[in-house]
Amino acid sequence: MKLKNKKSLLVLCGIILMLSLSSCAANPELAAPGVTMAVTPDGSPEQVTTGVQLLVLLTVLSIAPTILILATSFTRIVIVLSMLRSAIGTPTIPPSQVIIGLSLLLTFFIMSPVYGKINENAIQPYVNNEITQKEAFSRAADPIREFMFKQTREKDIALFMEMSGKERPDQLADIDTVDLFPAFVISELRTAFTMGFIIYIPFLVIDLVISSVLLSMGMMMLPPSMVSLPFKVLLFVLVDGWYLIAKSLMLSFMQ
Repeated sequence: MKLKNKKSLLVLCGIILMLSLSSCAANPELAAPGVTMAVTPDGSPEQVTTGVQLLVLLTVLSIAPTILILATSFTRIVIVLSMLRSAIGTPTIPPSQVIIGLSLLLTFFIMSPVYGKINENAIQPYVNNEITQKEAFSRAADPIREFMFKQTREKDIALFMEMSGKERPDQLADIDTVDLFPAFVISELRTAFTMGFIIYIPFLVIDLVISSVLLSMGMMMLPPSMVSLPFKVLLFVLVDGWYLIAKSLMLSFMQ
């Protein structure tokens, strides 16, 4: 009985949808209280251009999270903080929401000079109708490219330019963003894993010491991680670990 009711409901919805579409085709303009729907077959060139611009804007907004994650300092920060949490041995403390939130705050702080240049050189002149949209995009990309060049190894840039069959450029301006972007990402991954390895070392030493002590005492059934966790947390608190991690992350982008 329930199955028949579901099929009837689907058929009813399909009929309503077909009637709605046929009504729209017959009546180009439909109105309801607070709702207006119009189907216009023809449009002026200005309307078409506006529609294309809106489509481009929606596309940019859809890929904005990817740009925020990969074209800024966020990648390095979130990887280092995640590896720090694993090194301490608390996979759920701090929670992932706190790790991502702190990474975003540090990213905004580190990238604030870059965003200030974009606002001064691109956004404000474009809002005041002093430059065109194309020139605004070009000016906005320059500070981001400058930041990415400082954090990217020449070896990584050469790799992607070689794979794309391009010759060695004479200056940085000749390097396309499509080659710089992936080179920046793998450089950030390498730097993040290097910092994570250094962070792991003191906590690994504590784990080895605790394991050796428990083995010498014959307490082989007691998990070493359970005993070493308080000592690792105590060490991290005594050395003011969050201060050192945040300072190291910020200084790594100022070199």
